[in-house]
Amino acid sequence: MQTINRFLYGPTPEEKVRAWQAKLRQESRKLDRDMRQLEVETGKARNTVKQLAKKGDVKSARILAREIVRSQRQKDRLSVSKARLGSIEMQLQQQLSMAKFTGALQKSTEIMKLSNSLVKLPQVSQSMREMSMEMTKAGILEEMMDDTLALDDDDELEEEADEEVDKVLFQLTDGKLGQAGTVSTELPSVEQSIEDEEIERNLEKYRQQLNGILSG
Repeated sequence: MQTINRFLYGPTPEEKVRAWQAKLRQESRKLDRDMRQLEVETGKARNTVKQLAKKGDVKSARILAREIVRSQRQKDRLSVSKARLGSIEMQLQQQLSMAKFTGALQKSTEIMKLSNSLVKLPQVSQSMREMSMEMTKAGILEEMMDDTLALDDDDELEEEADEEVDKVLFQLTDGKLGQAGTVSTELPSVEQSIEDEEIERNLEKYRQQLNGILSG
């Protein structure tokens, strides 16, 4: 009988919720992996900044320090997004408890708000879009507006606070760079040589690795 009902009416509310919760946990584990990988690459970049500072390559050190700031912000975003995934899972559990009495899932503005914010994150965007469509059909969400899904977080990356970059430089170079929002000129300059090309290659490599993680 249960098999016939599933064929006629589709999954039960409990089955739908369990499937969504499993998907949410899967996405959460992906974010954990992304954060670990981001931390590894950022650690490499920190070491490179120290090497650049010792060689007097202030320009390259500052460029890479800016990438470190971007990475730190992205890690914060991923951490917040993981918490939001957990919040949706808890909200769904409450929905499931209510459905045992009402027989149906109810609309939730909280899940709607959390889902809208998560759709903007490239790492989970596709999964959240698909899940949001399923929740809309199930009656939990209203129709999602396209203009609420626009990626609007990149603008601030173009305006990285110089003080954050200076702080990173100051910390990584024991105060030789970045103090008081300025770059010290006391370090010896690097001779223009093959060594410069090697530094540039390493710099570009780390920037590409970090950008690959940042873009999901």
